[in-house]
Amino acid sequence: MRMYDIIVKKREGNILNEEEIRFFINGYTNGEIPDYQASALAMAIYFQGMNGKETAALTQAMVDSGEKIDLSDIEGHIVDKHSTGGVGDKVTFIIGPLVASLGIPVAKMSGRGLGHTGGTIDKLEAIEGFTTEITKEEFVRNVNTHKLAVAGQTGNLAPADKKLYALRDVTGTVNALSLIASSIMSKKLASGADSIVLDVKTGSGAFMKTLEDSEALAREMVTIGNELGKNTVAVISDMNQPLGFEVGNANEIKEAAEILKGSDVKDLRELSLEIASQMSVLAGAFDKPEAAREALEENISNGKAHAKLKEFIEAQHGAGEMIDDLSKLPQAEYHVEVPAETGGYVNEIDAESIGVAAMYLGAGRQTKDDKIDHSVGITLKKKIGDKVEEGEPLVVLHSNMKEPEDSVEKVKKAYTITSDKKEAPTLLHNIIK
Repeated sequence: MRMYDIIVKKREGNILNEEEIRFFINGYTNGEIPDYQASALAMAIYFQGMNGKETAALTQAMVDSGEKIDLSDIEGHIVDKHSTGGVGDKVTFIIGPLVASLGIPVAKMSGRGLGHTGGTIDKLEAIEGFTTEITKEEFVRNVNTHKLAVAGQTGNLAPADKKLYALRDVTGTVNALSLIASSIMSKKLASGADSIVLDVKTGSGAFMKTLEDSEALAREMVTIGNELGKNTVAVISDMNQPLGFEVGNANEIKEAAEILKGSDVKDLRELSLEIASQMSVLAGAFDKPEAAREALEENISNGKAHAKLKEFIEAQHGAGEMIDDLSKLPQAEYHVEVPAETGGYVNEIDAESIGVAAMYLGAGRQTKDDKIDHSVGITLKKKIGDKVEEGEPLVVLHSNMKEPEDSVEKVKKAYTITSDKKEAPTLLHNIIK
């Protein structure tokens, strides 16, 4: 078999078989196939696409290129959730304890952030003592005992994906749908859960800016999961503005804990309940999402979900008292209001710009070696559709710089204020099974 023939076959729009796909992935991972041939195939895939079976075969080959997490010692049907990323996305800290409070095991492998927001692990490390550096035995024991654990991703999950992504990044093929879908799903499938709920974001703060592209990506990923024997559902949710009111590490932990205490931040609560309901149905605990939602809401009301959050944090060596008294979470020194320069209605918020403003404060990383400042972040005071008077604060910047000018300017540019009232964007666009 020759790599040249595989490139030509895909260039002409023909379907690659599993053997050809494995030949490519194995050869490229071990260095036998050079970058120039791999980039030629990536470009052919970009223009010609792949069908569901090809994409599933590509994903499986990437899964098989490295370590696979064996969770067979965990009792019950394990569910996991993955978000394609957004600003103010603290859903994991809500749905994990919520679903676990029903006795359903949630085993999460998570990463750190690079770019405009911290990752799941960065946010959890705002809690004193909390660690995701736990052994495989401790991870399994925690899921069996507490029904919830979060561990840092091992560096050897789907190494083929890591190598191929670096190549796509410099060859103009990052946006190839099949390659995006297989990249995301290879790491999820290698992580060992039985079922997966995908939260696919759409809008200004999302990787996929249009609903059409987001739905296409979701369908591709659901097809891969189902083809490879994992029940998979995708929720398409809006990211035309940050989720909830808080952006930043300690800020987001605080808002998540408040939701589990019954706080009614409508968009955040609604999305969390939808994802948790879908997870509960996939786990076989309920026949319908409506029944699952009722049970989940009950566990918010009776305090079980909040108690589960504290239990999970303490099981991973974190200071549980910080969840009881949120004022003990890291606090920034300065609180800087950014006022509206004109009156009217909030018409748009560029979510990505809000994320970048938070990164300038120190909430995210500009390079992989940057240290995260857990205490800094942004509180939104106005969201899309809200009336605002001239001089009224749009956001509060929680900063350890007295005058965070770059963040102030970024926030001002993020907000569009007009005389016409615009309705808040639809939160849940579609559910794809």
